[in-house]
Formats: sequence, C-alpha cells, structure tokens
Amino acid sequence: MPELVKARLIELSQDFKQEKPGGQSVPVQFNPESLKVTFANQLVQPQGGDQAAGNTGRQFVGAGTTKLALTLWFDVTAMTDEPVDDVRRLTQKVIFFMTPTPDGQDSKKMVAPATRFVWGSFLFDGIVEGLEESLEFFGADGKPLRASVTLTLGQQKILASEFKGDGRVPSRTGQAPLSAAKSGDSLQSMAAASGNSDWKSIASANGIEDPLRLSPGQLIDLKPGGASGGGASIATPSIAAPGRPGIQFGVN
Repeated sequence: MPELVKARLIELSQDFKQEKPGGQSVPVQFNPESLKVTFANQLVQPQGGDQAAGNTGRQFVGAGTTKLALTLWFDVTAMTDEPVDDVRRLTQKVIFFMTPTPDGQDSKKMVAPATRFVWGSFLFDGIVEGLEESLEFFGADGKPLRASVTLTLGQQKILASEFKGDGRVPSRTGQAPLSAAKSGDSLQSMAAASGNSDWKSIASANGIEDPLRLSPGQLIDLKPGGASGGGASIATPSIAAPGRPGIQFGVN
C-alpha cells in the first residue's frame, strides 16, 4: 500500500516565489474531505448607455480573485505519536498563518504570511483571509480535545491551472473498452473485425471456452494487451475511476 500523502501549510517568501527559509511547514492531522475553489471577476459599470432600454453598454472587468475554502480536523484522542492534552496546541500552528508579521521592506507595516496549501498534486498560493475554529469535544478537566478549523485563502488574481504532461491515462489490463457481441457473432469474426487475428489469445484472456457460441450482448475485451490465463466470462463492464491530473494554483 502506498503511504498516505498528508496536506501541508507552508510559509512562503513575501513575493510568493519560494518557500521561506526557516519558515513554518505544518502537516495536517487529517486530510480535508473536500476543497472548494472559487473564481470571481469584479465587474465595472460603464458610464452612459440607455438604462431605460436595458442597454448599459459592455461591462468591463476589474481585478479578479481566486479563493480556496477547506476544513481541517484535529483530535488529540487520535494521536499515537507525541500526544498532547489540549487540541489548541495543534490548531495554534494553523492560526500562525493568519497572524500578521512585520513587512520585510517596511517594519512599520504588518502583512499576513504568504501561505501555500499543498496536497499531493494540488497547490494553492495565497493569503489566509479568514479562519474559524470550533472546539467540538472536551475532557473531564474542561480542556478541548477536538476541533475543526475552517480556512479561506485568497489571491488577487485569477489563478490558472497548470498541468504536467498530456493527462492521458495509460491503458492497462481491465481498462480497455469492451465490445458487445451481436446475435450470430463468433469470436473469430469479432476479432477479425477489430483487426486482431489472434482470437485464441482473446479467448484465453476473456475466459471463453466456445468461441463459436457467444451470448448476444456479451462484453469482450478484443485488445487484452497480453493478458493470459483463464477467468470467468465477462458479463458486465468494469468501470475504472479516471485518473486525476495534477492541478496547481500559484503565482508565477
């Protein structure tokens, strides 16, 4: 089994170009159940136009924004390594990304830390605009043991998705499109129609004992890709989950 990838919050340099040397890097305790990305344009009302006629001319677009919303869960009763007595000892590491720090160019000004949320192939760079912490469960001594933290990160631009490669999923055994046999079809005729003369390999891969007698509607993999060995006859198609290409939101 592959190791579970944990989402992380990482402090960036103020120009968003790299991870801040010596900055904070916090893994979440539980990966979020979902991520919500919102894109918005600021519409600018043009001057003039015949409003009575419903014609105000074209609307222009000002600065756009991209926002990411997610919820993180923390539970000290579920900790096996270095357990703590109060869940706020964990959530304060997340609240750090909401806490203003002196600007590197002007110490009189305070700025929120540039933050990166990364989870596997998903990456979002922005500023933590909002944070809500809910304490959910308390121990006998009154200390909170479980909490949820809702985060909203934003960036003052429309962030384009960046994909690596062409996104094509390599075909594997069991994922090839299946062909339905028609009344009167034989495996030899179906193989010939598909351009594959090796009907014996197809019969072996699909577990077909009598290639001359196919049930109408029977689904057959005519391109088994070197599969061998018997197996039950295929009666229903198997649906494979599509691959998910990497998505990145960042500042270039």
